[in-house]
Amino acid sequence: MHRRTLIAFGGTAALVPAWMPVLAHHGWSSFDTERPIYLEGVARKVVWRNPHAELDLQLPAAGLKLPADLAQRAFPAQSAQVDGKRLLGAAQLPTRKDAVWRIELAPLTRLQAWGAAEIKDGDPISVLGFTFAQEKGDAILRAEYLFAGGKAYGLRSSPA
Repeated sequence: MHRRTLIAFGGTAALVPAWMPVLAHHGWSSFDTERPIYLEGVARKVVWRNPHAELDLQLPAAGLKLPADLAQRAFPAQSAQVDGKRLLGAAQLPTRKDAVWRIELAPLTRLQAWGAAEIKDGDPISVLGFTFAQEKGDAILRAEYLFAGGKAYGLRSSPA
């Protein structure tokens, strides 16, 4: 006889067989934080909810370029120790050629603390963040900085 585990989903409890895998939210440890990746494009399939906002980023058909001013951009001070100047100066383009990347943003409470407006499908944005080591696995980027609507937001922590 299989054990069953009670799991709550949005206020509703469900019995799930103990052998069924439960997906866990992952932290920063899965990402290569020594290699900041820059992406820009148009937001698609935006999911604006916790545990963190997500979206698909459709990259431009003409390809990506690092903005000439990226290393000089102003970055917001965060409550966490993040060396934004170093990250912006070390930014690279991805080596993989995916046309669409899944972007993981911050939790909604943190986005609200920054005063970030909800991103909608079709909005142009750019992000600086981290992907898996050697860009293995899915085309996922954990955003450290979000550039949207003419503003920059730090996503590791709350505003300083």
